[in-house]
Amino acid sequence: MSVKKTSWREECSELETLLKQERARVKYYQKIAKATGGKSLREIDKLSRILADSKDTERALRESEEKYRTVLEASPDSVVVYDTEGKVIYLNPAFTRVFGWTLEELSGKTIGNVPEENRPETRMMMDKVLAGESFSGIQSRRYTKGGSIVHVSISAAVYRDREGTPMGSVFNLRDITEQKKLEAQLQQAQKMEAVGTLAGGIAHDFNNLLMAIQGNVSLMLFNVNPSNPYYERLKSIEKQIERGAKLTSQLLGYARRGKYEVKPIDLNRLVEETADTFGRTKKEIIIRREPAQDLFAIEADEGQIEQILLNLYVNAADAMPGGGQLVLKTRNATHEEIKDKPYEVKPGNYVLLTVTDAGTGIDKETQKRIFEPFFTTKEMGRGTGLGLASVYGIVKGHGGYIEVNSRKGRGTTFSIYLPASEKRVSKPVKGGEQVIKGTETILLVDDEEAVLDLGAQMLEQLGYTVIEARGGAEAIEIYKTRRDSIDLVMLDMIMPEISGGEACVAIKEINPQVRVLLSSGYSIEGQACTILKRGCDGFIQKPFSVEKLSMSVGKILGEK
Repeated sequence: MSVKKTSWREECSELETLLKQERARVKYYQKIAKATGGKSLREIDKLSRILADSKDTERALRESEEKYRTVLEASPDSVVVYDTEGKVIYLNPAFTRVFGWTLEELSGKTIGNVPEENRPETRMMMDKVLAGESFSGIQSRRYTKGGSIVHVSISAAVYRDREGTPMGSVFNLRDITEQKKLEAQLQQAQKMEAVGTLAGGIAHDFNNLLMAIQGNVSLMLFNVNPSNPYYERLKSIEKQIERGAKLTSQLLGYARRGKYEVKPIDLNRLVEETADTFGRTKKEIIIRREPAQDLFAIEADEGQIEQILLNLYVNAADAMPGGGQLVLKTRNATHEEIKDKPYEVKPGNYVLLTVTDAGTGIDKETQKRIFEPFFTTKEMGRGTGLGLASVYGIVKGHGGYIEVNSRKGRGTTFSIYLPASEKRVSKPVKGGEQVIKGTETILLVDDEEAVLDLGAQMLEQLGYTVIEARGGAEAIEIYKTRRDSIDLVMLDMIMPEISGGEACVAIKEINPQVRVLLSSGYSIEGQACTILKRGCDGFIQKPFSVEKLSMSVGKILGEK
C-alpha cells in the first residue's frame, strides 16, 4: 500500500486552514456565550445544534411554501387566500384570468363581486368559514371586473398554525359557466321532447275525432247530388276538417311523427318551387336564391320539407311587415360544422339550408322559446304557435339539426342541417284522385267503435265485403279461421293490449303473402315505418275520405 507523501508547504497550508476554521468556531461560540450570558460550552454546543436544526426547518418550510405556491399557480381553478379578517393576501393566476383583478389591486381588501340574488348563500358560506367549517361544491355567481357574470362552484377551508389557531381561509372557485349553459340546453331539449310526446298524443286522438266527422261527411257527399241544397254545406264542413287535419299535421311534425313518404329529394327544387309560390302572394318581399351546384340529395318526406320552408317564409314575412329581402341559400356541409351542442352529432355529410330575413330580429329570451308549441309573439288570432314547433320536430324527425341566430333589429337566420343521401333523385309524378271500387273481402281492425263502424260503411259503399275486428287479438283469431276468404287486412296502428304492429307480425306469420294496409291518427313513423320496410303494403293517415280510401285499397289490391 503506497502512502502519499506531502510536502511541508502542503502540510502548513492544511494546518492554516484548520486554524482558520477553529478561530471561526471560537468566535461563533463567543458570540453565543455573550448572547446567553456565559453558559457552559456544553449548553452552548446544544444551543448551536438547535439553531442549526431551526435553519434546516426554515429551509424545509421555504421549500414547502414554494411547492404549494407552484401547485396553486398551476391550478386551472381560481384560488383566493384570505386572512382572519377576510382581506385578500393571495390570488392565483387563474383568478386574474377569469375575473380580471390582480393581486396588486385586491391585496388587503375584500372582494365585493357578489350579485344581489347570490348574497344569501354567500353569507352562509362566510358564516361556515368563520365558524371554522369547511364546505365544497356550493354553486353561486360572481361578477368579473368587466361586469359580466360567471357561474362558479365554490369550496373553502380554514388553514391553521401548529397550535391550531385559525390563520385565514382558502377559497376555490371553479368556473362552471359552460357547464350551466349545456345543462340549460339539455333541459330545454328534454322539455321539448316531453311536450312533443304530449303533442303527438293529442294530435292522434284529435285525428280520430276528425275521422268520425270526415267519415260521415264523406259518406253523405258520396250519395248527395251536387244540386242538393246541403251539398255545399257538407263541402264546407269537409274544408274545416281539412284545416283541422293541417293543424294536427303541424302537431305531428313537432312530435316527429309526420314523416311517412321518404324518398331522395333535390332540396334546390323544393326551395325554388316553394319560393315561387310564396313570392306570388307576397309581392313586397324580395326573394334572393343562392342554390349550391352539385348539392347532395336528402332522403325526406317532400310534404314535410315543404311545410318547413313555407313556415320559415311566413315567419320571415311577419318579421318584415313593410317588406324586405329574404335570402335562401343551400350548400353541402359536414358534421364538423355543427359544434358545441349538448347532443351528439352523427358524423357524415349534410345539406345546409339557411333562411335569412332583414326583419325585426328575435331577442335572446324569445329565442329560448320559439320552438315550443303554442308559444307565439303574435297578437291573438294571427298565429297558433305551431309553425316553428313543427319545423323543429320535422327537422329532428329527419335526423337533422336546426339553429337560430338573431339580434334585435338586425334580422334572423335559421340554419337547417339535413343528412345527405347518396341515392339518386327521381322526378316527381303527380296524379289526381279517383274513386276505385272493388268486390274483395277486407278485414277491418280498429279499437275505436265509431271509426270502425264508419270505415266499414265507407268500404261497403265502395263495393267491398267487410269483416270487423275490435282489436289485435280478435283480428288474429279471425284471420286464422278465415284467411282464405280475406283479400286485405286494414289495421289501425295504435290499439291497447295488442298493437297494430304486433297484430301485423302475427298475421304475417300465418300468411307471409297477406296484404296489409296500415292506418293511424299518427303519421307513419317509428314502428309503422319499420313494418312497411318488412313488406307491409301501404299506409293511410286519418282522417281520410272515401276517395282516398278507395285509392289506397284499390292500389294494393290492383297489384295482386
